[in-house]
Amino acid sequence: MYKLSKERVLIILAICVVGIFFAIPNFIPQSVKLPSWWQPVSLGLDLQGGSNLLLQVDFDSVLKERMATIEDSVRQTLREHRIRYQSLSAEADCVRVKIDNLNARNQAMGYFRKLEEGLEVKVVDDDVIEIRYTEAALMQLKTRVMEQSIEIVRRRIDELGTKEPVIQSQGGDRIVVQLPGVQNPEEVKQLLGKTAKMSFHLVDNRTNAADARRGKLSSSSRVVQSVDGGEYVIARKTVVGGESLTDAQVSFQDGAPVVSFKFDTMGGRKFGEVTKNNIGRQLAIVLDNEVISAPTIQSAIMGGSGVITGNFTSESANELAMLLRSGALPAPLEVLEERTVGAGLGADSIRAGIVASVIGLIAVVVFMIAAYGLFGIFTTIAVFTNLFLMLGAMSIIGTTLTLPGIAGIILTIGMAVDANVLIFERMREEVKKGRSTKDAAEAGFTEAWSTILDSNLTTLVAGAVLFWFGTGPVRGFAVTLTIGILTSMFTSVTVTRLIIAAWIARYKPTKLPI
Repeated sequence: MYKLSKERVLIILAICVVGIFFAIPNFIPQSVKLPSWWQPVSLGLDLQGGSNLLLQVDFDSVLKERMATIEDSVRQTLREHRIRYQSLSAEADCVRVKIDNLNARNQAMGYFRKLEEGLEVKVVDDDVIEIRYTEAALMQLKTRVMEQSIEIVRRRIDELGTKEPVIQSQGGDRIVVQLPGVQNPEEVKQLLGKTAKMSFHLVDNRTNAADARRGKLSSSSRVVQSVDGGEYVIARKTVVGGESLTDAQVSFQDGAPVVSFKFDTMGGRKFGEVTKNNIGRQLAIVLDNEVISAPTIQSAIMGGSGVITGNFTSESANELAMLLRSGALPAPLEVLEERTVGAGLGADSIRAGIVASVIGLIAVVVFMIAAYGLFGIFTTIAVFTNLFLMLGAMSIIGTTLTLPGIAGIILTIGMAVDANVLIFERMREEVKKGRSTKDAAEAGFTEAWSTILDSNLTTLVAGAVLFWFGTGPVRGFAVTLTIGILTSMFTSVTVTRLIIAAWIARYKPTKLPI
């Protein structure tokens, strides 16, 4: 034990040096600019202040929109198969249509079941067919909308450059957004409140807006407001959806800012076919149910890209491009709760955490030196090394430190000496049996290893469970605890062993000072 190979010594020292090196930024004032790869541990919302938003996903609007789409599909299906019908209407959660003829009704029900997977088609009172989603399909749709909303919120927050945001679901229809360092959430609320749902529609040149308001409107068309206050009659059918967009950037055309966009392969093919077959017609670009631009198709656009023109400023063009890049929200979001945590409160938490850590550290050091003398001093060196390695590891992997995370550090300080206590007590037992200094030291490390491993593995399992099932602060505690266990195992067994081996090799003691 006391004759460690040079390779092993170099590996231990290298790990310690690397850990200390990456821990250094945590002790450098924030005013000093550091490279992106050499940064301190990020502080969570409860430590550096910021904004906390609770968002409600409006699932009812998604369901209503789906029912409107199903209504259009039902109408088209009935016309294609020349089935007479009455009173076709879309309600909040179902579509109803009346078909008097029994054979026609049964035939139509077969067609309706094929419209979309998960539809329940049945006859209710007075020969009316009712189409609605099954409970399983509704749950699946709700889950998908939540997942898409969280992902798009994450993309939009990332576009703002907010560091270490926390974005997670709460319940079945709510999203919690925590933004450390953001003291004014108004910009974020405006950004998240926009659905940015874009689609391309051909303009119906046969009907003007005035005739449409008098009821002279084809069932395949609808009236949409324009951002400049006008109105357009556009085809209900979407030519290309915004989900086909792969990129959107601000560019300049004749000195004016415009938004250039690109489609994926399928979207580019559709866009090319539409522009090829409709030269001379207007193509309306609809964003959040408003026409933002309706250029005339001059020629076929086969490259899968195009330009949105309008009365854009540089800021509005950049905002639109950002929204299109991040994708369309599948449902509107409503801000239910908004809280701003002041940096002063976070500073108090940090101060309290530091005081608690120092008190815990002093208590551990005093106990170890009182109980084990010189070996207690060796343990103190290992404990300080462990703290540096913890901070270094957290800085390397980009962990966010929260108040529960500080609690994890304090807990780790106490647990860091557990392994050394086991080792030293084993050494005492070996000395009482009459073994030599070197043999007792060797036995202390080798015989106690299995116990150390078992005790730390159980704690690691607990940390993994907390991380997997926990959220927010609980996860922060689990991460800090796990990192602390791993670094304490390393310092307690290898660093302490290296120090004791060097001490035995240098002084060749006849008895152990414990």
